[in-house]
Amino acid sequence: MKETNNMEIFTDREWEELAAHLSGERSGNGEIFSRFAEEDNYSTGKYWNDLREMNSEREINPDRAWDRLYSRLRDNELMNDEPEVKKRFLRPVYYRVAAAVLLVIAIGSALLYMNRNELFNRRTIVATGGNQKNLEHTLPDGSTVILNRNTRITYPRSFSMGERNVTLEGEAFFSIVRDDESPFTVDAGKVRIRALGTSFNVRTSDQDSPVEIFVKTGQVLVTCIDTGSDIVLDSGFIGSVYSDKTGKALNTDPNYMSWNTGLLVYDGQTLDIVFRDLKRVYNMNIVADDPEILSNTWTSPIDNQAQETIIRLICASFNLAYEKDGDVYHLTRK
Repeated sequence: MKETNNMEIFTDREWEELAAHLSGERSGNGEIFSRFAEEDNYSTGKYWNDLREMNSEREINPDRAWDRLYSRLRDNELMNDEPEVKKRFLRPVYYRVAAAVLLVIAIGSALLYMNRNELFNRRTIVATGGNQKNLEHTLPDGSTVILNRNTRITYPRSFSMGERNVTLEGEAFFSIVRDDESPFTVDAGKVRIRALGTSFNVRTSDQDSPVEIFVKTGQVLVTCIDTGSDIVLDSGFIGSVYSDKTGKALNTDPNYMSWNTGLLVYDGQTLDIVFRDLKRVYNMNIVADDPEILSNTWTSPIDNQAQETIIRLICASFNLAYEKDGDVYHLTRK
């Protein structure tokens, strides 16, 4: 890049005229100002005018700006004392330009700071609807999250040093890249989950239902926001957090993560349990008009089959008939 040395291409008289233009003492853009603008890599003239407009209510004191600059340069031995006559001659020539350059640099730094803050404050929102599940998304640190239906996560465009935080509504499965310097946290309603490198599932429903955390690998720390109590969950455990209490237990449900895999396995469970799982995993609403239907047991796996296929298998197994009303399947005996 071409470096401009304006100190060498203008005479003292030309510098004085240029300073008058920049300070507003002389109107119009003369030949000297045009030459300066062509060689001015820092757009000093433009920013000086902007500064005058932005601060029209408070007059800039260039004498004070120059005195402060000169004093700092002299104190740091960057400028030697000069004869008083020469200093008085140079001061009116350069002080306005020096003050302008310093102020332009200050404003540029401030704008850069504000732009960076705005960038850090920007948030990314990823959401799924009622008919969408298993939406996989990669976070800024390389961690991944899979969203169930009706789920929403929010996080900053980039994680700041020492902190990785997301907000969750609904249900999602997280696979976290380990970073000992930056713990990963999930804010999920009434709880905050903290992890380093692990994989876990978080399920939130509403204010009256507990938040559930299932740890597949690793270990997480769960904090109840209302009470401040903590529980540590190891691999295979489910933590349940209510507004007034917390608890944990070893997971005994083989279909807990079936919303993600689509595979449901059974070994003699009753149909009321099967229908509950089908609602969660396949978004199927099944109603038995005869309550005794729910006492039948089911042993066959259901593995990513279409809704119509599933309902026909159930009806064929127990000699049932069905009618569909909207999105609800009604079962009756034949």
